Amino acid sequence: MVCPTCKKVFARDSSDALPFCSERCRTIDLGRWLDEEHGLPSVPDPEDDEVPEKL
Repeated sequence: MVCPTCKKVFARDSSDALPFCSERCRTIDLGRWLDEEHGLPSVPDPEDDEVPEKL
């Protein structure tokens, strides 16, 4: 298995932090999410561009 953080090849049986090779790599990944270096793609809502009709 390849660690997504450090790209090190490791045996699944040797890690308690899957899919990472170590707790250190898991923490680095968490920090990247919290710093918004990682994120989920968002699809803009087409209705956000609409202007309300006047009554």
